[in-house]
Amino acid sequence: MNGDSYSRSLVVLVVLATLALAFLAGPVDAAKKTKEQIANLPAQYRLWLQSVDLLITKEEKKAFLELKKDYQRDAFIERFWSFRDPYPQTLRNELKERWISRTEEALSMFGRLDEDRSRTLLLNGSPEVRIEIKCTEVWPLEVWYYQRTENVGSEILLMFYQSGGLGVFRLWYPSDGANALLRYPSGNISSCNLRDLEAIQAALNFAQLSGGVLGFGSLVASLFDTPEPPSGEWMGTFHAYSTDIPEDVEAVDAAVEIEYPGRHQSRTVVQGIISIDTEKAGVSTLSEFGSYNFILTGEVVRDEKLFDSFRYQFNIPESDIEGDKFPLVFERYLRPGDYLLNLKLEDLNAKEFYLASKEISVPLVEHLKPVTPKDSETARILAEANAAISTGDTTIQIVQPRGELQTGMLRVDTLTTGSDIAVVEFIIDGKPLFTKRTPPFSVEVDLGSLPRMRTLAVIARDAEGNELARDELSLNTGAQRFDVRLIEPHRGQTYFNSLRAEAQVLVPEDKILERVEFYYNETLVATLYQPPFAQPILLPAQEELAYVRVVAYQPDENSVEDSVFINAPDYMENLEIQFVELFISVLDKEKHPVGGLEMGDFVVFEDGVQQEPRRFDLVTNLPIHAGIMLDVSGSMVENLEIAQRAALRFFEEILEPRDRAVLITFNDHPNLQVKFTNEIEKLAGGLAGLKAERGTALYDSLIFALYYFNGIKGQRALILLSDGKDEHSRFSFENTLEYAQRAGVAIYTIGLNISKRGDARKKLNRIAEETGGRGFLIHSAGELPAIYETIQQELRSRYYLAYQSGNTAEDTDFRTLDVELSRPGLEAKTMRGYYP
Repeated sequence: MNGDSYSRSLVVLVVLATLALAFLAGPVDAAKKTKEQIANLPAQYRLWLQSVDLLITKEEKKAFLELKKDYQRDAFIERFWSFRDPYPQTLRNELKERWISRTEEALSMFGRLDEDRSRTLLLNGSPEVRIEIKCTEVWPLEVWYYQRTENVGSEILLMFYQSGGLGVFRLWYPSDGANALLRYPSGNISSCNLRDLEAIQAALNFAQLSGGVLGFGSLVASLFDTPEPPSGEWMGTFHAYSTDIPEDVEAVDAAVEIEYPGRHQSRTVVQGIISIDTEKAGVSTLSEFGSYNFILTGEVVRDEKLFDSFRYQFNIPESDIEGDKFPLVFERYLRPGDYLLNLKLEDLNAKEFYLASKEISVPLVEHLKPVTPKDSETARILAEANAAISTGDTTIQIVQPRGELQTGMLRVDTLTTGSDIAVVEFIIDGKPLFTKRTPPFSVEVDLGSLPRMRTLAVIARDAEGNELARDELSLNTGAQRFDVRLIEPHRGQTYFNSLRAEAQVLVPEDKILERVEFYYNETLVATLYQPPFAQPILLPAQEELAYVRVVAYQPDENSVEDSVFINAPDYMENLEIQFVELFISVLDKEKHPVGGLEMGDFVVFEDGVQQEPRRFDLVTNLPIHAGIMLDVSGSMVENLEIAQRAALRFFEEILEPRDRAVLITFNDHPNLQVKFTNEIEKLAGGLAGLKAERGTALYDSLIFALYYFNGIKGQRALILLSDGKDEHSRFSFENTLEYAQRAGVAIYTIGLNISKRGDARKKLNRIAEETGGRGFLIHSAGELPAIYETIQQELRSRYYLAYQSGNTAEDTDFRTLDVELSRPGLEAKTMRGYYP
């Protein structure tokens, strides 16, 4: 080797050695930092971390250790448990209660939590039998017997030993050998009494009979299974609400005014106003239209506990700003009392932070008082918005009817508070139904024979006809309904300088609301991340007809919206704009999906009148909610196993991170086998263990399945597999077809061994064609994989097209749809129409 080669090799070795040392030093430094952070914690938080060591994830632990204030730590712990509540619909948190009780028991019995006995007790509870053995010839031993545990469904015997008679007890494994238990390996254990000897022998035998090292190890692994942690999304949300700023950033003091413009039920409306210097604020340069962009984070602390936290994002067009200052306004609803308000305002464009900490005394507001911020211009432009704030306790609430599917005559009751209600108006689906002037304020409503989605509304007015309160309730919406509704502003009302936008959001069970956005026309004004969803909106000068829009989002970007026109001429005050969404499959002559089309390639007709498309997208950019409706009636005995495997394969191939799937089985009644989920394991578990028996209630089950899809927006598809005609349904085919047309779910029907000439095949095909799906006829379950693959490809290659219907008639008749393509030889498939 020459000198140059030797030098180069030496340099390479030095570089590699340096990289290796840096790689090794990283984990060591991180571990050291973690130990230091834990050591610096107050004692109660060190103990909490130790108690949840088996539950907390690395990410959660890291996030907890980065918190700076005790009230933030307390709030974190509360959220930690709430997101692990196995039954959030109850008032108790069963896991938290059980864990705290077992922690106290383990500390009482063993004095520590970092050993095998404590871990076993925390995860499985106390054993039915616990025998302490203290023979002279063996180390201290304990034998535990469980008849069954939460993790292991059979009997289990465990033995713990304290090697050397000092330190922690550890679980004995067959690989440790029997000698590990003895003080004197060559001696005997004659000093042990008969009970102790039998217990030791039973534990040794159990370990061997469990399959030796591997079998016993697998059993113990199940014993030590920890509860599945929640999604890490909650931590990101929690930290987003922190008012801490990066250590290397200097903050500027922010001037904040606090006003109390009114009352919301028993709470006072606290309105904060931050005055922004126009010249100092940063302006976005991403487009030719400049905008000011801020994120406001707040914490409300009471009695050294985090009482409330909130987050807003403001987006203000530069063209809307006149003068050298403009206000950012936020609102909270707080009970009267003393609070500490911490605020962090981030100017996203100037890359600056503004901080404010203010002690506030929230009064009990009895009557509306003038809002008089120090800046008179701010007071003037907020006057209209604040006029909409309620100042009394007059309320009205519709009592939730019992049951889910509501049909026929239904009694609607209301609960009211306040003494100034003179009349209550009842409205169904936007149309006046009944007016009552004396209590009880209740009516009977005929909902018809089908469980259609209906909207009930009530408005309470005083003797002069002024609106005092209102409430709204959706019927037959299903547990999956995700909806948002604007309470303010009122449709058709005239506003000049400002208005108050307020929204109510309905979130499906077990789902999370990510954010709510308020728009003025198509300009995003503010983003709110927690209730109350109320926001004053400043109006640009000389704006006439406009609309306020609200959009609510889930973490997977599934969204719903509502809009209200303001400053409209008289003839538009009650105008309802029907926004129609279509999911369109385009097929060539061989029935293969066709891609690469644009909005201009589609021509949409409603009742023969051409419509103008407003939105267009590919469904590859949108989440899919898909379901399989599987016939498990007695005639499916020979085909059920193949159908199960094919369904699982479909779920495995179609589900992407943002998608959800549901499994519904049916025979003489429907069964929700697996709720909407993204987890293949749950779907596989639902498909396992099915038994084909009894008759077929096809139409009732199809209505049940479509009802479950209620309230879900976006692309929805239901695949119906059945091998027979309906035998037991209460609903007719005509009822079911109308319900399917209203549901907006694409239905793909698969008829197994159904006669080509039979009535059942015609009905299945018609349901598919009317809803924008496809009908298939197969002779054996072995053909299912290919059918599912065809459906999966079609769902992934559809087009989303939306338009505002030009039909403003106040009717509920079925409206036909037809989609034509500018390119010849192609077929467009979508729903045949809809009910407004």
